[in-house]
Amino acid sequence: MYQNRNSQLVDRFEDWWNRNNRGLPLMDVVAIKENAKWQVKPPANPVDRYLDPEYLIARAREIAENCYFLADSYANISADIGPGSLAVYLGAIPQFAEDTVWYSPCLFSAEQQSKLQFNPQNAWWQRHLSVLQRLREEVGGAFLINIPDLIENLDTYAAMRGTQNALFDLMDAPESVQRAVEQIDDVYFRYYDTVLDIVKNPDGVASYTCFQILGKGRIAKIQCDFSAMISPGQFRQFVLPSLQKQVKRLDHALYHLDGPDAIRHVLALMELEGLDALQWTCGAGQPDGACTRWYPIYDQVTAAGKGLWVQIYDGNVENWIRSAEQLMNKYGKKIFYFHFPWMSQTDADILMNYAQKHWAN
Repeated sequence: MYQNRNSQLVDRFEDWWNRNNRGLPLMDVVAIKENAKWQVKPPANPVDRYLDPEYLIARAREIAENCYFLADSYANISADIGPGSLAVYLGAIPQFAEDTVWYSPCLFSAEQQSKLQFNPQNAWWQRHLSVLQRLREEVGGAFLINIPDLIENLDTYAAMRGTQNALFDLMDAPESVQRAVEQIDDVYFRYYDTVLDIVKNPDGVASYTCFQILGKGRIAKIQCDFSAMISPGQFRQFVLPSLQKQVKRLDHALYHLDGPDAIRHVLALMELEGLDALQWTCGAGQPDGACTRWYPIYDQVTAAGKGLWVQIYDGNVENWIRSAEQLMNKYGKKIFYFHFPWMSQTDADILMNYAQKHWAN
């Protein structure tokens, strides 16, 4: 549980945010107990899988009872309206499925849209706040309550306008797109700060959903998955200024780089002052983050003095150990946060024993 080891855990993350891991690299290691029993069933209604606080609490408690949180992993609980809550607060209609949420566009013209602004009366915003407040009342300090996956810039615009329409807008109405993105920038922290005030712990520590990151103050994963469909020039024009404004207002920022088509923007991302680290998602069908194919990304990140969040999952535990060691031998261990798959107790013992023996100094 987080509350039982919070001080040391926060210090470990602060070291990583500052690219100065001491001892072991930062690692997410979750071991499933041998006698684990999974009895909590997801609700039949897809909406409740995301927004029923009683189900979310029961599921988080079941995970905590059936898993060991080792290394730098920690118990947490999420309540997301899918990957992009900000679009919903601004008028997009969520379409809930069993394993994700889609959004029905709410902007039907780039030029004729009304101003995007903070709307405290939005029904989904009000519902989301009530869920987060219920979680805070119920779980206390036993779990970190994650900041929802708000998402920003062109990703939010595309969710509200539709991806194909957004692509046409960049060509046909670039000034309107720019204006919309600036408005999204303006309202982001109106929503973010309200949520942060609810979910942060009394010690000021908060956790961001999806990527198992925590820290003091304003913390976020930022992204632009839409960037996979645009040129480096368009990225610099429409996205980079937005990200820079966002990063300047955050205490800790991790950029989520999603898939091979987004790699062309790494050089621009490394120019962001205040960006702490890059998270690399390799993409479906691709080798994991230890593959040498991704070294050019890591070369640029390390040259810019930023940290790395890397998923390692190919093969078995012996492969994971070799992969992590290979990366540390090349780039050093001060910058790495390694994310491993959930594993058995036996595999966790092998990994942790090896790490303590070989990586702790």
